[in-house]
Amino acid sequence: MHVRKGDKVLVITGNDKGKTGKVLKVFRDKNKAVVEGVRIIKRHTRPSQKNQQGGIVEKEAPIDASNLQVICPDCGKASGMSRVRDEDGNLSRKCKACGETVTAG
Repeated sequence: MHVRKGDKVLVITGNDKGKTGKVLKVFRDKNKAVVEGVRIIKRHTRPSQKNQQGGIVEKEAPIDASNLQVICPDCGKASGMSRVRDEDGNLSRKCKACGETVTAG
């Protein structure tokens, strides 16, 4: 999956097109990610031990990873990332716009 926890991403399609946010959680098996401030839904909750009041709670819902594009922390552009191997043989991501290696977070 091209999106990792801690990445800053841009939403490229859907109702939240143009919004940016930080990836909070990634669901690899479903190919979805939860992004801060994107795809806000309302949940009607009953009063419980955690939430004494109950009521309507707004929270982020998962969005498909194909609708997200990683923003390079160095150049600030939302461009493609290519996978390359470094000197140790480990896979890393490289920004196609500026050529810098990108780390999560």
